[in-house]
Amino acid sequence: MKIAIGADHAGYGYKVELIAYLNTKGFEVQDFGTNSEASCDYPDYVHPLADAVEAKKADLGVLICGSANGIAITANKHQGIRAAICWETEIAGLSKQHNDANVVCLPARFISIELAKNIVDTFINTPFEGGRHQNRVDKIAIQC
Repeated sequence: MKIAIGADHAGYGYKVELIAYLNTKGFEVQDFGTNSEASCDYPDYVHPLADAVEAKKADLGVLICGSANGIAITANKHQGIRAAICWETEIAGLSKQHNDANVVCLPARFISIELAKNIVDTFINTPFEGGRHQNRVDKIAIQC
């Protein structure tokens, strides 16, 4: 499985730790930046990551910033992205089970790195339930 990961300056430290963690689990990880704690603009990293997930160049995405709001808003501008802000493992599981989320957004300023790892594990390992949820997911994209 290929995981796309990106962060802004507030999420940079967690991104580095999560890349190492995911590598030890055998995942191929594609890093979309940022590459330091210097102040930066999160859309510069979110849009390329979302493009990769939409194009199926990555199976899932992980985005990290201070609150997770900006990255989730930006990622969800893409028609093929269903980005979920997750601050508990149960929310991560439900976002996959019920919403077929393909990007998890982590609020680094509000969760520990250990909880972030657990959230990512849950997100990766929880399957989409389908069934009654599929019809709802099908209605998410704007019909032009």
